[in-house]
Amino acid sequence: MYAGAVAVPLIVGRALKLSPDEVAMLISADLFCCGIATLIQSLGMTQWFGVRLPVMMGVTFAAVGPMVAIANGNPGTDGARMLFGAIIGAGVISILIAPLISRMLRFFPPVVTGTIIAVIGINLMRVGINWIFGNPVGPTAPLMVPPDHTEWLSTVRSAAAAGTPGFPPVPPGVALAPTVPNPRYAALPGVAVSAVVLASILLIAKFAKGCLANISVLVGIVVGGIVATAAGMMTFDKVGKASWVDVVLPFHFGAPIFEPVMVLTMTLIMVVVMIESTGMFLALGQMTDRAVDQPMLARGLRTDGLGTLIGGIFNTFPYTSFSQNVGLMAVTGVKSRFVRVAGGVILIVLGLLPKMAALVESLPTVVLGAAGLVMFGMVAATGIRILGGVNFATNRHNALIVALSIGIGMIPLLAPSYSQWMPHAIHPLIESGILLASIAAVLLNLLFNGTQGDAEGAIRAARQAEAH
Repeated sequence: MYAGAVAVPLIVGRALKLSPDEVAMLISADLFCCGIATLIQSLGMTQWFGVRLPVMMGVTFAAVGPMVAIANGNPGTDGARMLFGAIIGAGVISILIAPLISRMLRFFPPVVTGTIIAVIGINLMRVGINWIFGNPVGPTAPLMVPPDHTEWLSTVRSAAAAGTPGFPPVPPGVALAPTVPNPRYAALPGVAVSAVVLASILLIAKFAKGCLANISVLVGIVVGGIVATAAGMMTFDKVGKASWVDVVLPFHFGAPIFEPVMVLTMTLIMVVVMIESTGMFLALGQMTDRAVDQPMLARGLRTDGLGTLIGGIFNTFPYTSFSQNVGLMAVTGVKSRFVRVAGGVILIVLGLLPKMAALVESLPTVVLGAAGLVMFGMVAATGIRILGGVNFATNRHNALIVALSIGIGMIPLLAPSYSQWMPHAIHPLIESGILLASIAAVLLNLLFNGTQGDAEGAIRAARQAEAH
């Protein structure tokens, strides 16, 4: 869970083009808020919050796509303020609509949730791949501008500015196209480190037992960090400068900015997150022999919203009930919610240790890329596993729902500029393949299957989703 929790602030922080210190702060804030939300959900807080089941809370991957879209369009401090404003707004709305969502399970059967989770994984896998090889733009892009071309353009600009005859002014906006291979893209030493990390994860998952097998991704990252250090690709300067203990403070980037479309986008993601949590709570209730009624469900979903609100205030992200917890409970048989409370306390302590966050931020992206490939691929596999329980044999409409929803979800991935002539205000809404797939799946399911409830299907889906 730790490896998954730190992946989101690394992705979003780098998309916002924040400094390494600020990315490390996001990691600390994320772990701190994970712990706070876990305590509220497992222990309960007043009669309004906390499902009081053995639940671990963590930042959701479902919101990564829209958050990266916001960050890419608005990098820097202002983008962070917009992002956290959207998260705070979504958290408040989620708290208010939680009782309504607790009655909306019939709109999100496994054919819808499985499709959405599969598209989330597919969209996220490009992040892991870009971490390994390099990003499409920037210093690690596949191509770079030839240095002699840059020198030529600089000479022409200088001559034109000096009024030299025969050198007209360079038109505004003229830029050189990158045309030669970038030696930093897909460099073999980096690819080799990623291969070591991936091999470590696979060998541990294959041959290790018990706890070690469950944390194979985290151990693989540690092995990769050791190899990267030995190869001179990782230094500990930032770790040495970081404090041993520090308090996470709210509104680090300033007052949040509330953009209505961004708030709506994040709220729609939270609806999907809460529906997934509903299946989780039903499964946990069945496994612990506790009847989960509608008020109890509303308390749990309200806490998802409260955790997201706290996350936005403390410079971090939307929260949900981690479904690995369902699978781990089935494996270990440990059903006590106070074990999760202890986990929440540990997360809070980790969030107060800046050196830990600085160490994670110092890891080369090639190390994180191999782990990301596994984690994000497992998210897609989780969606496929949920779809494995869907009735395709006698209901041919389900195949059409899945096929078209995934196709629509791929549009921003494969044609990222398709929205260039559409109103700019709706870009955050239509640039997320996850959001488009969610809307398409819900509407297509309503068209073909109506609103028949399937609580048992939600429980099965939650139990199948322990890898998510």
